[in-house]
Amino acid sequence: MALFAQELLNPGVRKREVFGWSMYDFANSGYTTVVLTAVYNAYFVGVIAKGQPSATLLWTMLVAFSSFLVMITMPGLGAWADAHAAKKKLLGICTLGCVLSTAALAIFGPTQLGWAATAVVLSNVFFSYGESLIAAFLPELARRDALGRVSGWGWAFGYLGGMLALGLCLGYVLSAQSRGESAGAFVPVAMLITAGLYLLAALPTFLLLRERADPCATRRAAKMGSGLSQLWISWQRARAYPDFLRLLACGTSYQAGIAVVIALAAVYAEQALGFTQAQTMTLVFLVNIASAVGAFAFGYYEDRIGHQPALAFTLVGWMVMTLLAFLATSAWLFWIAAAIAGLCMGSSQSCGRALAGALAPHDRLAEFFGLWTFATRLAAIVGPLTYGAVTVLTAGNHRLAILSTGVFFALGWWLLRRVDMTRGLARALV
Repeated sequence: MALFAQELLNPGVRKREVFGWSMYDFANSGYTTVVLTAVYNAYFVGVIAKGQPSATLLWTMLVAFSSFLVMITMPGLGAWADAHAAKKKLLGICTLGCVLSTAALAIFGPTQLGWAATAVVLSNVFFSYGESLIAAFLPELARRDALGRVSGWGWAFGYLGGMLALGLCLGYVLSAQSRGESAGAFVPVAMLITAGLYLLAALPTFLLLRERADPCATRRAAKMGSGLSQLWISWQRARAYPDFLRLLACGTSYQAGIAVVIALAAVYAEQALGFTQAQTMTLVFLVNIASAVGAFAFGYYEDRIGHQPALAFTLVGWMVMTLLAFLATSAWLFWIAAAIAGLCMGSSQSCGRALAGALAPHDRLAEFFGLWTFATRLAAIVGPLTYGAVTVLTAGNHRLAILSTGVFFALGWWLLRRVDMTRGLARALV
């Protein structure tokens, strides 16, 4: 079978449409790679917040607050998108919001901490909305026995996009440093590069991806609420899908660990091992290579052995990674840990999305992916805040903080064992 075989797709779905869908992963990964992982997080801690003792905790609180906003609003937005067949329309609004707020990060400096914090929150909220909405298209595109592979294509494209964004930013940073410029001069330009690439790379998505939902049928099937009331309605509906709920518990746990790696890897590298910003960007660039390979290759392995054992395998890899990062006293061992993190990140993120798509009812995809987003955003609160709290309680000991992250992966592995895939898949098809 060819790597990109037509028979992996649902009837009526063309390969170019899947390409358009995958390009959104390509587009938005630059935001997570440059803003949350490699450049702006460390810049915010060291320059915007002026390296104060509470700077790392402040950054984690901003990530946590933006995640909380997404938690309480995304299921309602997803239900609205299902009822009005408006996933693509809402995706466009969220894309523009993230692009503009990312560009705004270039404007605010150390004397404008409040405005910079606001732009961080808004950009992460809009990014998270977009991530949830694009994921809801996956079961419409791929056959159920090919969700892992098609999801892997998207994640692999995503990491390529992250590498392109980071590569462009790294090239500019190195050039600026050679001219003697400070971070206050070149980081804002990196934000503009990231925002511009996001906008341009997302265009194929809106040109090629179709909205397939039936607005009339879904509106009759859904009683719309708003805000917390809609969240409560969505949770009540999900009670009829117990294995989807068990997956949400598992996802909340292991995604908390991943959230730490995404939000604080650069901070850990700089604070615990003394990496320079250029070294950190190079490290994240190579992690993205490993992630792209992991997401693409592992999707085929996942569909062969099953989503559940595949995800369990990646969680063991995450536990090994946290132990190596804790033990690393020199750069070479941390590079090994980072390579393992890259392989596990691409595969576990892709696998989690495929599992959610397999266990979600087909007529409520955006709503149930809104609940999946609720779980991942809760994880984005718990993980980084736990890391930040450990650094405060241990007088800035980042090693103990990264070791504590391994507990999230261990708990996720245990919770995953409680998911009954046979029952869950049958229930999703009812």
